[in-house]
Amino acid sequence: MKHRLATTLIAECTAYDFKLMLEEKKPKSWLKSVSAFANGNGGSLFFGIDDDGIVRGLDDVQHVCETISSKIRDYMDPMPEVELMPLEEDGVHVVRLKVSAGHYTPYYYVGDGQRIAFIRVGDESLPATAEQMVRLVLKGANKTFDSLHTDDKAEDYSFTILAHTFKTRSQQEWDKKYLLSFGLVTPSGCLTNAGALFADDCPLWQSRLYCTRWDGKEKGDAINDAEFAGNVLMLLREAMNFVKSNTKKGWEKMPDGRKNKPEYAERAVLETMVNHFIHRDYTVMGGEVHLDIYDDRLAVTSPGGMYNGLFIQDLDIADVSSERRNPILANVMAQLDYMEKRGSGLTRICNETKSLEGYRDELQPVFKSTPTQFQTIIFASTDSSNVGDNVGDVSESKLTERQQYILKQLKASPTMSAKKMSETLSVTPRTIERDLSALQKMGKLKREGTDNAGRWRVVD
Repeated sequence: MKHRLATTLIAECTAYDFKLMLEEKKPKSWLKSVSAFANGNGGSLFFGIDDDGIVRGLDDVQHVCETISSKIRDYMDPMPEVELMPLEEDGVHVVRLKVSAGHYTPYYYVGDGQRIAFIRVGDESLPATAEQMVRLVLKGANKTFDSLHTDDKAEDYSFTILAHTFKTRSQQEWDKKYLLSFGLVTPSGCLTNAGALFADDCPLWQSRLYCTRWDGKEKGDAINDAEFAGNVLMLLREAMNFVKSNTKKGWEKMPDGRKNKPEYAERAVLETMVNHFIHRDYTVMGGEVHLDIYDDRLAVTSPGGMYNGLFIQDLDIADVSSERRNPILANVMAQLDYMEKRGSGLTRICNETKSLEGYRDELQPVFKSTPTQFQTIIFASTDSSNVGDNVGDVSESKLTERQQYILKQLKASPTMSAKKMSETLSVTPRTIERDLSALQKMGKLKREGTDNAGRWRVVD
């Protein structure tokens, strides 16, 4: 049955490929697109249309359809789900080969001694990289990275940060059985990758955060920087502390004093960081989350584009689906009340930013994605020209909440150990040692006596 070509096709894109004719002797030239469409979101090849989208037609539609079916059987493994549709436009005939998104990825082109899986990047079909192959294999096995089992025994790891956070945010007592019900450990007692991300001493070295406060509106000289690795909740806390310590404050005069006007809505920043930690691609072994703060904006970048392969800048964020690359990680964060299950994070980032005083339409948050990364940009709501340059101050207001708590504890108990403080605050001893070092550099804290028998003195 022939159909009319009612749709005007303007140019090749992610979902379309045009072929002037069927190349029978070089099937790879078009089967690579079949592979790419099946490995992605599906798509169509139109035979009888040139690269400019002009309908030229085919001489023998029946022969073209039979040859296409034959070549797919001979050169594709596994067989993708396709539909052949003869089309007609003013007596000119073309063939549409519609390829459905596959459930058994990767779909390979097999021929010429090669076995290659292709993916769609813009209007091109390119061989999948090693990292992309991992994702395709996981997709075909109906598995996600965070659900994969590790060889690490759960009994060798502690979850004090997770337990403390759960109790604080949910107002419920933590129970070790949640590790199994949340999908963090296997019935045999091994960690899943999600469990590894929530363990106090996270063994996944790609779970990292790089923070930089730049001097100006572009990358150049850094005023402050820090690197963190390990537990995802610790990374989230450090990210929020870095933002609080490295952003300026505007001041509004009031009859009885002055009111603090933050540059960024705290909830918007929190939603941003949670979004990037949850949806980042952890199969990228050399990747990490980057937090960059400039004079006029804050940018967060993480490895991995949209999970469905689309580009966020081409979508209405109100209609973005809640497909999740790491569903176990997302579910635990929802249990901790860090996110909502219905996938409204991007909308909330915009709404929280919009509610700040000094907001203008041009300050609306920007979301960008490529096949390999996702970026969120939040603009400062306060004009930097009206703000004092207090970035890097060592005043009390620039201390993080944890550093202020450490000073309070050491003032009451000068001999308290770093290990004891780490247990109290549910962070690693290394984190406490880093804070102690920072407080000493600020002149807020001094060590008296030996390391083993000494004591801390808080400098007022």
